[in-house]
Amino acid sequence: MNNIPEYWAKGRRLLPHARKCFDSVHDAIDLEFRDNRNALDAVHNLGFLYADQGKMAEAEAMYRRALEGKEKAWGPEHTSTLDTVNNLGTLYADQGKMAEAEVMYRRALEGYEKAWGPEHTSTLDTVHNLGTLYADQGKMAEAEVMYRRALEGYEKAWGPEHTSTLDTVHNLGTLYADQGKMAEAEVMYRRALEGYEKAWGPEHTSTLTTVNNLGNLYADQGKMAEAEVMYRRALEGYEKAWGPEHTSTLTTVNNLGNLYADQGKMAEAEVMYRRALEGYEKAWGPEHTSTLTTVNNLGNLYKDQGKMAEAEVMYRRALEGKEKAWGPEHTSTLDTVNNLGTLYADQGKMAEAEGKMAEAEVMYRRALEGKEKAWGPEHTSTLDTVNDLGNLYADQGKMAEAEVIYRRALEGYEKAWGPEHTSTLTTVNNLGTLYADQGKMAEAEIMYRRALEGKKKAWGPEHTSTLKTVHNLGNLYKIQGKMVEAEAMLRRARNKKS
Repeated sequence: MNNIPEYWAKGRRLLPHARKCFDSVHDAIDLEFRDNRNALDAVHNLGFLYADQGKMAEAEAMYRRALEGKEKAWGPEHTSTLDTVNNLGTLYADQGKMAEAEVMYRRALEGYEKAWGPEHTSTLDTVHNLGTLYADQGKMAEAEVMYRRALEGYEKAWGPEHTSTLDTVHNLGTLYADQGKMAEAEVMYRRALEGYEKAWGPEHTSTLTTVNNLGNLYADQGKMAEAEVMYRRALEGYEKAWGPEHTSTLTTVNNLGNLYADQGKMAEAEVMYRRALEGYEKAWGPEHTSTLTTVNNLGNLYKDQGKMAEAEVMYRRALEGKEKAWGPEHTSTLDTVNNLGTLYADQGKMAEAEGKMAEAEVMYRRALEGKEKAWGPEHTSTLDTVNDLGNLYADQGKMAEAEVIYRRALEGYEKAWGPEHTSTLTTVNNLGTLYADQGKMAEAEIMYRRALEGKKKAWGPEHTSTLKTVHNLGNLYKIQGKMVEAEAMLRRARNKKS
């Protein structure tokens, strides 16, 4: 779990001293450096400190130096060597270097299995890390295999209520949520929550992290009231445990901003985002990736409000910062590129400006190529951009191109998440709209009906996305002259919105 330790701020203050100490040690024992265990451990720990501060280049330099020294002093299969290999894997994963991360984790896993056996807890830690990596890559089946292996091993080694066991239970909940398996996700989160409350108490920060994630789950299900209860509990707990300006507190503030934005409470959302942004800038600086995430969210808010100029300023700031922090091909950078594409597409529709549509396509194409390179053509984030390209082509009247793109997205979503996942259903709905615009009324109705049934099952009949498809069906019936059916659908959509 991604708890931000209390020593973060202290570590930030100690970095200059730690670096000075390293320089002194290195200068003093350079010739014998690789045989000095204490020095190698110090370099390894300095890498960990840099990584925790988000200084990725410095962290990699330290880990690489420690790794070379340990390989020379103890050999490539020594468990201390493997510890540094594992940490390098985590560093690469945090940088979005998925292939390099997998190489490191695989090497660490094979070494631990050989040295300690497949059920040792250090082996299981790397198994767990591989699960997280696969989840981040959208390899859901492989991620579940790793998490399940780690969970069974932890339960055997430590018992079902040990906090490391609960960490994996929690991550399985996150995996299920990402797959759209909402019921299974809630079971895992509830188990983790009950275990943490028993082990650490209701106000412990790990307990609060699961509370926060339950809020995310409820928000994704459209259970806005339940989500707000969870977020408010997490926020009050974090403020009490860490204070109002701690970064974990600010993460929940940001999540509340997302919730209010989804509810259409734009003023409240902006208050939350602004608080989160000011806090992140104070804690981490204006160029930290968490700061930039909130900048990106403010861009989304302004776009939804129709404040296109303000949105572009936010997106541009986020993009420049992410390119500097992570590089132009990192997946988070590409997410903002994709958002800029959507902004330009919206501006093109408003102004009927072909130039903005062209700019939108440039952004989408850049995002798509980068995601295909980073994650592959079938990753769900790649498919999100594919779907957005379909929307762009549909708005431009390029119906054939739009259908090809939507079909690619639909097939990919069905393979990755199944036919009833909400992202799958969004593309089904989009295909319905495309067919309606082409005058293919029967095909449009099939798509809308499928989307509606799936959304009611996943989110319930009153969720805003469900009602959007209800409204689309109403319009379709109206065009077909089915006035009774049209009125029923449109009235249902209006009544739920009012």
